Amino acid sequence: MKLFKALFLFLFSTSLLIAGNHEVKEEVKITTTKLATGVYMLQGKGGNIGLSIGEDGILMIDSQFAPLSEKIKASIKELSTKPIKYLVNTHWHFDHTNGNENIAKDGVIIVSHENVKKRLSEDSFIKAFNKTVPALPKIALPTITFTDKIDFDLNNENIEVIYQKNAHTDGDSVIFFKNANVVHAGDIYFNGFYPFIDESSKGDVEGVIKAVEYILNRVDDNTKIIPGHGKLSNKKELTYYKETLIELNKRMKKLIAEGKTLEEIVALKPFADYDEKLGGGFLPPEKFLKIFYGVVKANQ
Repeated sequence: MKLFKALFLFLFSTSLLIAGNHEVKEEVKITTTKLATGVYMLQGKGGNIGLSIGEDGILMIDSQFAPLSEKIKASIKELSTKPIKYLVNTHWHFDHTNGNENIAKDGVIIVSHENVKKRLSEDSFIKAFNKTVPALPKIALPTITFTDKIDFDLNNENIEVIYQKNAHTDGDSVIFFKNANVVHAGDIYFNGFYPFIDESSKGDVEGVIKAVEYILNRVDDNTKIIPGHGKLSNKKELTYYKETLIELNKRMKKLIAEGKTLEEIVALKPFADYDEKLGGGFLPPEKFLKIFYGVVKANQ
């Protein structure tokens, strides 16, 4: 039992959701990567952060974990003394929004799709991890919401925030920095390992595929793509991700149509040829397989 608990907490603390654990215990370094003039990516623990920085102030994408807020702010101040004006949440998950309160205390306006605010406003249950995530306090909630898209003209940059229906969750947004040719894909894109698709938040494999196809239709070979998790990416790698999801979805739908039970599917190891390349992330192959099965079956 102790081993199971330790493994559970490790998965949550090193990846996408630390839902019931508010501490980041290990020493975390915030790294900064310049992507274009005034556009940056910050990496620490949790979802990758995007920044637009210039004379008009700072637009920030996602906030990671509350214990990292001061480090994140310090890293941003090394780039600019301008204030953070806007914080955009790509979706509601804890590793992207737990720092909201600390950022909002500086007078920052939080922006998200309306479903993100709804989920952050109430306790949420994540079936895949049998975990209840508590609601955020009012100060940490988005004060500006949208249904389809919202635009920012900031720092000589046209920034489009566009909703993607029922993808990783029911509240995902993709952010395009049109002049800089940079995209922040949020957790629609996990680069280099198996993704988490949240059935409890109405996530859908085919919705993720559609969202990725939308991004691919708008980028070129020079576009820099910030994934929700993983290293900075590009069109070629995102194309591989899409093709992988299409193949995994095809295999799983076939097995379900044949009447195979979850136990039988696990025993068959239908994704074994992908496990070495993608199974080293926060979801081990069998855990990913079980979650993926649940998502595909729920959306049939």
